[in-house]
This record gives sequence, structure tokens and C-alpha cells, in this order.
Amino acid sequence: MQITRKEIDIAALLTRLKHRGRRLGADAATAEDLAQEAALRLIETMAQKTLVSPERYAMIILHNLARARWRNATGYAELCDDSATTLPVADARLNIDALTRAIAALPHDQAAVIRLVLGGSDSPHDIAEILGIPPGTAMSRLARARSSLRLSMGLGKREKIRALL
Repeated sequence: MQITRKEIDIAALLTRLKHRGRRLGADAATAEDLAQEAALRLIETMAQKTLVSPERYAMIILHNLARARWRNATGYAELCDDSATTLPVADARLNIDALTRAIAALPHDQAAVIRLVLGGSDSPHDIAEILGIPPGTAMSRLARARSSLRLSMGLGKREKIRALL
């Protein structure tokens, strides 16, 4: 059975559309706008062709309008020339490789202390406890290891290894 435009209760349909618009997450004013726009499009469509289920058609229009608003609400930042480039990482990777080789060339006791420091142990007491040595020994091994690494990496006395990374 075909339903014509005269048989639709537009006021009741608008109420249902507003309610559905609110359920879609729109505030009251936006739900009202969505409902009115959906009803207007429904009436325009019904002027051109006969619909079997106009209320269902109106709900689909409402959902499509809400989706369009969600898509348009998503902000997109325009890319500028600087944002399209990435920083070069080749130098950092080469420095890390050189540092890894320099640590491997250290005496075993100094390399063990440096590896613990790189792993996150920053307290000489923690390092000493892990290695089972006195804290003073851990501190002196760490100082000798840092000095050897600075020398092998070509850094001055005051420069830190982290400057390479």
C-alpha cells in the first residue's frame, strides 16, 4: 500500500525525529535543526515520488545528516611545508652504533657498570648491590668507563655521551 504526503502526521514525525536526533548525541538545538532538515527533505522527495515507508526514509535522512555533521565537525589541520618533513635519524643511528662498539671494547667490569646505567640503574649503591661490589668500586669503574668512552668517541672531557644521541 502506498502512503501519500497527506496521510503523514508531520508534527508527530517531527517529534520522533527530534527525539532520535537527541539520541544520536546532538544537543536540543541541533536535534531540532536535524529534524526539520530531515522533514523538509522527506517532503521534497515525496513530491517527486511515492514512498512505501516515509517515516523510515525520514529516519535514514536524519542519520545521514547527523553523520555529515560529525564528519564536518572533525577538524583537519592543514599541512605546512615544515610538518611534511621528518628529522634525519641516520646520524643518531651511526652514533648509537659507534657507542655500542665502544662499550663492547671496554673491559668487562667497566662494560657491566655502563650497561646497568644504560638500563636505568643510576645509583652507585644499586649498581654495587647488583654486581656485589663496594659502592666506591662501582663509582670508580663508572668514572673510568665514562672517561674511556669519551676518549674513544672523540668527545672532550666535559662533553657527555648523551650529546651524540
